[in-house]
Amino acid sequence: MILSTAQMLEAEATAFAEGHTAEELMEHAGRQLAELVRQFHPTPGTCRVFFGKGHNGGDALVAARYLATGGWSIVLDSVFPHDHLAPLTANQLSRIPSSILGQTRPLVVLDGILGIGMKGDLREPVASAIHRINDLREHHAAWVLAADLPSGLREETVTDPCVKADATMAMAFVKSFLVADHATDFVGRLAIADLPALRAPAESDLAETLTPKILSMPPRSFDRHKGMCGRVAILAGSRSYPGAARLCSVAAVKAGAGLVTLVVPPDCVATLSASVIPEVMVRSLDDFRVLLNENWDAFGIGPGLGRERDEMTCDFLRQSSTPCVVDADALNALAGQMEFLHENAGPRLLTPHPLEMERLYPRKGRNRRQWLSDFVSEYPVTLLLKGSRTLVGNKKTPIAFNTTGHSGMASGGMGDVLTGVSAALVAQGRAITESARLAAWICGRAAELAIRDNTVSQESLTASDVIDHLGRAFLDLRADIF
Repeated sequence: MILSTAQMLEAEATAFAEGHTAEELMEHAGRQLAELVRQFHPTPGTCRVFFGKGHNGGDALVAARYLATGGWSIVLDSVFPHDHLAPLTANQLSRIPSSILGQTRPLVVLDGILGIGMKGDLREPVASAIHRINDLREHHAAWVLAADLPSGLREETVTDPCVKADATMAMAFVKSFLVADHATDFVGRLAIADLPALRAPAESDLAETLTPKILSMPPRSFDRHKGMCGRVAILAGSRSYPGAARLCSVAAVKAGAGLVTLVVPPDCVATLSASVIPEVMVRSLDDFRVLLNENWDAFGIGPGLGRERDEMTCDFLRQSSTPCVVDADALNALAGQMEFLHENAGPRLLTPHPLEMERLYPRKGRNRRQWLSDFVSEYPVTLLLKGSRTLVGNKKTPIAFNTTGHSGMASGGMGDVLTGVSAALVAQGRAITESARLAAWICGRAAELAIRDNTVSQESLTASDVIDHLGRAFLDLRADIF
C-alpha cells in the first residue's frame, strides 16, 4: 500500500495508542537502514551521518550504532546544536561509540535531517547541510541513503536544495510523493523498512511497491524436469540486429525456461546459430505464423525483428492463444494498428520504453501512473512501462512500482533481457502480470549486483552483465532482501 503523509501520521498515532513506543520503532528502523547499507556495500567503510533534531535523526543514529559494531567508521554531522535535539534523538547520540572515526572507502552518507513533518521554507543550517550531502555525492563518490525521504522532498514539489539520494528507505510504507514523477531522481532506489507495529488505514492507496516480501518465488520441486519448465520461442533478430536476439534468448535460458528456441529469418540463421549459447536452439522460418499450430508455453517477440514483417507480426499477435511478451519492433508494428489489441486470442504483456509508449498511446501531459492506467483501461493487456521507476499493471490488478535498478541500465539491450526473462517466467506457469512484476525486480537487482563489487560501473554496465548476475538476483529474491 501507498500512504499519504496524513495517513502515515494516523498509522503512527494508532500504534502509539496501542502501546508501541517511538523508541521501539526507531530501533527497528535504524537496524534496517544499517542492513540496507550492508546490502549494497558488504565491505565496511566510512559512514557519515547527517542528523536533524527529530526522530529521523534518531533513526540514522541507530543505523550508525549498528554499522559501528560491524566495523564501519562513523563520522557524525549534527545539523543542530545538541541541546536542540529531541530527547530520544539525543539519547541515541549518547549510545554511539566514541572511538569510531576514520576515512576508508566506501563512503556512505546517511540523510536523517528532515522527516514527513517538515513545514515551511528550508532555512539554515538545514540548507547548508543538504548542500554538503550533495557535494559529497557529486564530488567525492559518496553513496547517499535517505531515511524515509530525501530531505527537501515534499508531497507536491522539490525544494531547493533537496538531497539527491542513491537510495531511500521508506519507513513501513511508501509515501505517495516518493513514487511521484517529480521525485524519482531524488529518491533513487526505493526500499521499505518492515515496521509491523504500523498498519495502513483502511482507505489507503492499493498500489504496490515490488519487494521480495510481496513477490513469490518458491523453490522448485525436486522432481522437476525440463518438460515442466516450459517451451519458449523467441521471435527476434534480423541481419541488422542479431545481438538483440542473442540477448533475449540467453536471458530466457538463464531465467529458467526448460527449452528455448530462437526463431529467425533464413538470412541470419547461420550467424546466430554460430553465436548463441549451446543451450539455445535456432530455427529458420520465413513465416513465423507456422508456430501457431505448434505447442508452446510462451512467446517473446520483437527484439531486433526489424520492420519488414509488421503485417505478419500483428496477425500473429491477433491469432496466437499462447501468452506473448511484446517488445521493440513488435510494439512498433502495433503502433497505428492498435485495434489488434482488442482481438488478442491470448494473454499479452507489452513492455514499451517511453518513446515506444508514446507511439502506441500519446502521453498528452499525463503522469506515468495515469498514462498506464488509461492504457490498460482501454486495452485488455498487461503493460510494463519501462523507466527509472518501472510500472506494471492491468485493468484488474493494482498498479505496481518496481523498486530495483539504477541509471546504468540506460543502455541498449536491457529491454531484450527483460523480454527473455519475462517469457521464461510465463513459460514456467506463472500468470503474465506476475511474471512481469518478477522480471522487472529481478533484472533491476541483477544490475545492482553487477556494480556492487566495483569492477563494473554504471557507465560500463552492459546487458550481458545483467544476464551474468540473474542467478544471484533470483537467490536474493528468495533471501527476502530489501
